Amino acid sequence: MNIDTKYHGTVAVNEQDIVHFPHGLPGFADEKRFVLLPLADSPFVILQSVETPALGFVLIEPFSYFPTYEFELDDATAEQLAISSERDIAVYVILTVAEPFHETTANLQAPVVINVRKRTGKQVILTNTPYKTKHRLFPEKVAT
Repeated sequence: MNIDTKYHGTVAVNEQDIVHFPHGLPGFADEKRFVLLPLADSPFVILQSVETPALGFVLIEPFSYFPTYEFELDDATAEQLAISSERDIAVYVILTVAEPFHETTANLQAPVVINVRKRTGKQVILTNTPYKTKHRLFPEKVAT
């Protein structure tokens, strides 16, 4: 099927590429179907709503930028996503893209967890964690 997107224009997607978010995303409870679209030659991907062309989130896999990033999924979330192995999951974080770009931040407090085998996802809100919603993606520039 063809969908209209925020960053890629009209693209063809396969039904098996759709990730289902049974409860939507925080603030977007009615948005339940998304696809992951690579963003040109970059480490970024777009979590694009299948239903709403203007709704696309810029994501990254966080471990390249934040090597010590870690969290544990609670049992309810693991069960909801039908996760049986760590190999089943992909983890992304939503970026707040800034101008200038080096001020872009990542939301480490609410990772997007996807069961790549079952094609289900959830944005998990972490509690009792040092992570915040705005971690700088790039280190502060040091004045010389």
